[in-house]
Order: sequence, then C-alpha cells, then structure tokens
Amino acid sequence: MLEAMVRTYFTGVDSEDMDLVFSTLAPDCVFTVETHQVHLVGRPEITAMFTRLWASHKSVRHDQFKFVTDPQAGRVAVQFRVTNILPDDSLVYKSNCNFFTATKGMFSAVNVYMAGANTLHGPKSP
Repeated sequence: MLEAMVRTYFTGVDSEDMDLVFSTLAPDCVFTVETHQVHLVGRPEITAMFTRLWASHKSVRHDQFKFVTDPQAGRVAVQFRVTNILPDDSLVYKSNCNFFTATKGMFSAVNVYMAGANTLHGPKSP
C-alpha cells in the first residue's frame, strides 16, 4: 500500500496533477527539503511549491524507484532518479531520496533529500 501511494504521488507530480498529489497528502502535511532548509505546512504552501517547480521546467520525471518500507510504522523510504527538462531543453539528472510518513491512510510528512540545486524552492528560499 505505501509503495502504491508513493507511486501515485509521483505520478501526480510528473503529470502536474495537484488533485492526484493531494490524494496522497494529508491537508496539514509537513513537507521539508532537508538539504535546502525548506519547510512547508499544508496544501496552499505545497501547491505554491509545485506551481513554481512546474513553471520553471518543461517537464519532471521520477523513476528507478528503490523502496524500503515499514508498514507497521507507516513509513517508507524511496531512492529514485529525477530527470528534469529545463526551458532550454537541457536535461538535468538527480539521485534523490524521500522519506514518507503515513497517518490515517495519507502522508502526513514528506522529507526530501535532494542532490544538486534546489528545484523545490520554499516561499522564502532562493
């Protein structure tokens, strides 16, 4: 179940479908990009982050998932490849890892560890 939720989340991110993303995230989800000191709480802040991401890329894709799950604790870690296509058609590849915590069937926390430049800018980050 947790792996399926993660895949649904990333399908939503890659297809720019906030409704699909929010089908996996609790309304008060805490979303952090640990490597870049971004801390967001709730759907309005998370929506703004993804809106900025999608506006600054032609596309984003997440694949090559490797999961470690603890269903009893409601936690899943996933390492994956990110492929970003920038407005000038150049490609950027990253290897990232996210940690998801599920509460009552939805993710209540997402902790992102991102290689390279920050593509998930928070409201006050550069």
